[in-house]
Amino acid sequence: MKLGFISDTHGGYEDTVEALDLLKDAKQICHIGDVLYHGPRNDLPKSYNPKKLAELLSQRNDIVYVRGNCDADVDEMVIERDLSTKSRVVEFDGYKFYLVHGYEETEEERIQKAKELGCHVVVSGHTHIKVLEEKDGVIVLNPGSTTIPKDGSRSCAYYNNDEIILWDLDRETVIEKIKI
Repeated sequence: MKLGFISDTHGGYEDTVEALDLLKDAKQICHIGDVLYHGPRNDLPKSYNPKKLAELLSQRNDIVYVRGNCDADVDEMVIERDLSTKSRVVEFDGYKFYLVHGYEETEEERIQKAKELGCHVVVSGHTHIKVLEEKDGVIVLNPGSTTIPKDGSRSCAYYNNDEIILWDLDRETVIEKIKI
């Protein structure tokens, strides 16, 4: 069974569609925040179409969200999904994933919270920089950004068969894998 992770879509319609196509066989997708608005620090993405992205996401029942720093109440209204939750735990295939956008606490605090919640993996976004590593007994994943990468390439990630895979959308290749 596959569980997908996307983050920091920032209204990039085609970019998000590409990631969702890659994750089409995932049972569930976790969006780690910053869904529609590009934010005041970012240039407009070339595929920026938040209205069209909102229409697409409002049709999907397989995506759970955590709120990012660029998400607003109006975003929740137009995608008709819960964007109010800043963190959540998703249980999947016997593992627990702690989801949080990651702009209000340090990485160490996120790892500690994941441990307190009995989670195997902490998933955050916000930085638009891909991370997949084990730290202090917890897998740390940042799927990067589907739309506005700050490390050279658009990306997403997925869990499948006891393994987390970080995927480069631009090169259509695996960047890194780690066993849980």
